[in-house]
Amino acid sequence: MPSIAGVRSSPMSIVGADVSSPQKRRLRSNSDLVDDTVISTPSKPCSPLKTKSPRRCCDDSPNRRRTNVNETVAIDNIPKMRKSPKKKLLDSFLDKPIWNPTDSEQLSAVKEALHVSTAPSMPVCREVEQKRIVEFCRQCVEQEKAGSLYVCGCPGTGKSLSMENVNKSLAVWAKETGGELPEVLTINCTSLSTTSEIFNKILENSQPHKKVNNRSTPLRQIQQLYSQKQQSTGTKMMLVIADELDYLITKDRVVLHDLFMLTTLPFSKLILIGIANAIDLADRFLPKLQSLNCKPMVLSFRAYSMDQIIMILKQRLMALSYTVFQPQALELCARKVAASSGDMRKALGICRAAIERLETELRDDTCTSNLTSMVRVDHMAIALSRAYKSPIVDTIQSLPQHQQIVLCSAVKLFRKGKKDTTIGELNQFYIDVCKSSLIPPVGIMELSCMCRVLGDQGILKLGQSRDDKLKRVTLQIDEADIIFALQGIRFFAAVFSK
Repeated sequence: MPSIAGVRSSPMSIVGADVSSPQKRRLRSNSDLVDDTVISTPSKPCSPLKTKSPRRCCDDSPNRRRTNVNETVAIDNIPKMRKSPKKKLLDSFLDKPIWNPTDSEQLSAVKEALHVSTAPSMPVCREVEQKRIVEFCRQCVEQEKAGSLYVCGCPGTGKSLSMENVNKSLAVWAKETGGELPEVLTINCTSLSTTSEIFNKILENSQPHKKVNNRSTPLRQIQQLYSQKQQSTGTKMMLVIADELDYLITKDRVVLHDLFMLTTLPFSKLILIGIANAIDLADRFLPKLQSLNCKPMVLSFRAYSMDQIIMILKQRLMALSYTVFQPQALELCARKVAASSGDMRKALGICRAAIERLETELRDDTCTSNLTSMVRVDHMAIALSRAYKSPIVDTIQSLPQHQQIVLCSAVKLFRKGKKDTTIGELNQFYIDVCKSSLIPPVGIMELSCMCRVLGDQGILKLGQSRDDKLKRVTLQIDEADIIFALQGIRFFAAVFSK
């Protein structure tokens, strides 16, 4: 099975690699193939008399140091040696059969697993944020003290999903410690007919058996409740989770201020958690709230990274007993979404769109025996192209082939962690890519001219030097855009996968 792009670089792409001997290339290529199938081979060529079979190595003395195949198992069993999410993703697919997209039950199960409304049993990648929210609530309950917390972050970063797990954690804590679980009221502010209706819902939950006084506003009644000790006696702590708080921010700032001020009243029992996508609330509204002595704590949910998106996708697909996606296809999706927004909901939608693309291909193609049933990179590339329409992607796709190879070489080079390189070093990677596909490379002067053209288009940035080979080269665009633009072409898909 091919390895995930970016996990292992091709030996042909290493600067200074000896490419003069075809035999060396064959041996290294074979070693990579063997490594992917988890079969042990000696790292250096040796005579048959000195080579031990894996059986002899396994049956050797217990005091003797074991060789490659057992070392691999031993390392995997050490908790400290953790594999990357991409490597774990590949390993989880090795033992599963390929799914059958024509099976309606399997197709339904896969789409359900990737649906936004399907909540995982244990959300991953947000453990730190969830722990901070739980600690905040626990302190308020234990001290019987009101408080407010503002949770912000871009859409699709797990804010609302994390709150569901927070409620479960609080219930477990109350059961284990014998503490009193607060009354929980979750309000989606977009469902309110008016912004001030939020106070009516809080009042109804605070005094469910008391008749509402129509001569006073709900806000005024709540203020009276939390301002007098006698009225607040016997009232349980209340946790109000106000989701989509942006609605109150954009429609009525006074309501927002009055809501947070409820936590400052002398006998308030209100724990307020506001959730919104507006990450600039601190600049626009917190100074006013601070002047009113009701500034909330702020917790930001950062956009998901590529590895986190892969981890979440893997968790959703883990329950399935078959393989649906090529690992490279999932990595392409995660890389693009992480580079653009980090929106997990977007990633799930794109994966479902890629499945629909496979369905269309199998339905339209009369000769399906030559097609793999897995969702491939080209399916994912089409789904991404429909989700993201970028002028820079169109520009890259319209470039001449050798300029595209230059960009492909730059991506492979910068995967090693470099910020920039020289034209001379880029030329070595370019030659390796051309030779691996039997394409005649151009000379160093022509390559330099192509870099200048790409620089004029804002794709590359060139430094100054009298020697063209020493000019510094930097990518001016995101690597994900290049991968996304070229992955649909089989030649570049093979290069990126090495």
